[in-house]
Amino acid sequence: MELTIHFIWLVAGLTLLYFGAEWLVKGASEIALRLGISPLVVGLTVVAFGTSMPELLVCIKANSPELIAAPAGWLGIDVPPDAPSPDMAFGNIVGSNIFNIALILGVAALIRPIVIHSQLIRRELPILIVASLAFVGMMADMTLSRWEGGLLALGVVVYVIMSVRLAKSEKDTLQFEESTEVVLKQAEQGGGRLVIDLLLILVGIIALVFGADWLVDHGESVARVFGVPEVIISLTLFALGTSLPELATSVVASIKRQGDIITGNAIGSCIFNLLAVMGVTASVKPLMAEKIAWMDLWVMLGLAVLIMPFMWSRMSLSRIEGALLTTVAVGYSVLVVMIQR
Repeated sequence: MELTIHFIWLVAGLTLLYFGAEWLVKGASEIALRLGISPLVVGLTVVAFGTSMPELLVCIKANSPELIAAPAGWLGIDVPPDAPSPDMAFGNIVGSNIFNIALILGVAALIRPIVIHSQLIRRELPILIVASLAFVGMMADMTLSRWEGGLLALGVVVYVIMSVRLAKSEKDTLQFEESTEVVLKQAEQGGGRLVIDLLLILVGIIALVFGADWLVDHGESVARVFGVPEVIISLTLFALGTSLPELATSVVASIKRQGDIITGNAIGSCIFNLLAVMGVTASVKPLMAEKIAWMDLWVMLGLAVLIMPFMWSRMSLSRIEGALLTTVAVGYSVLVVMIQR
């Protein structure tokens, strides 16, 4: 019965993370558009960071649990912080990036072959490979110090600024503008819609905080019940759970033949996970890994490099390549569980 309760809380945590991210992105995007910020800038900043919020909250909760307990104390509620679990933070990001490339792109390509935009090959993929190399290099001593986290966080600032400047020189923003046409119409509805957007942001943040708290707490409990190391839970369950917004988006986009949204969503999320999430988490408090294996880091880096020739050949991801990527995702998950580190 105790185990069932933990699983119910796990599902509740994952659900709150999913909807919390959706509500936060929706509310913030509409307010940004109403203030005259271009849809392109919104997509590169608010939406990209918003879809990485589940990973960020889970990582901060795992590595700095006192930050979750402190706000409760301000309200007079005593919530003792749990022991830090930096391996969960590392496992969440490494696993999320593996799933973003292998599972999300793989499943989307299985549904329908994905046409790749040349910009992705020229810009985003090289940035992902460089970011992955930098992260793996920083992990040579299995620690991520504050200054290293600061460098990663600075990297995401440079990436966003560079993306915005380069995008302004490009004229082909029609697809993104069409996707935000409904948002723009809602943005014209006045004060009533503004209140709704503010409520969406507030509720989204609350949902993310509680979702991260439940996911980490009850994930640790399930790990203890089964005698499974926490890092295994974070590399599989947490990583897959916090990637649900990206997976859902990619499946819908694949059905609608919107390949740019799929690839941009997956690759962009990987970049933000490494630079923004790991950067902010380590800047708040240094991370020291204990059970993250080099195999995990090499798989993450290997997939970032492997996806380049896949996309470059014929400028598409075929169903065969999608099947191969999906097999890698499933095989990695099985291998991680079987090793039982």
